[in-house]
Amino acid sequence: MEEIKHEDLVLVALINKPRDLQIARLLGWYRIPLQTAPKTVRVDWLAFYQTKAFGDERWSVRYIAPVRGHELVARAELLREEQDHLRADEPYYKLQLGPLQQLSQPIPSRRWRRFTFLYTTGERLLNAKDLKDLRLPSSYERDLLWKILREGEG
Repeated sequence: MEEIKHEDLVLVALINKPRDLQIARLLGWYRIPLQTAPKTVRVDWLAFYQTKAFGDERWSVRYIAPVRGHELVARAELLREEQDHLRADEPYYKLQLGPLQQLSQPIPSRRWRRFTFLYTTGERLLNAKDLKDLRLPSSYERDLLWKILREGEG
């Protein structure tokens, strides 16, 4: 198993269907619509925030996976059984993932929080007791993202 480092960049993503967690676990990918994607998907890890659809595991982060790469593909290429879906031709990021790992301690949200994506660090993820502990100070997040985006230009 791969170990998360304190300086690793982690994208916490909302996952609202057990089927999508199964896809991540068995097929090794996660999809993000380009239209609603965060500033960058060039991250080291993906963490999954599970919604009420997960029953007793709802409103928590329990699983993470290393990100191996990403590509832009049409939704229909990802979900071949949904060729006639309304957004079948729309572009999606396909994040290729390594094996899903369960956190030793789940990170609950003691209060309901609305978000789609948030960035954090490996250190914050490993030390968080509550979802709010994952948040980076906005100036730190901005500086970190600018650094990542500039490195991508080189």
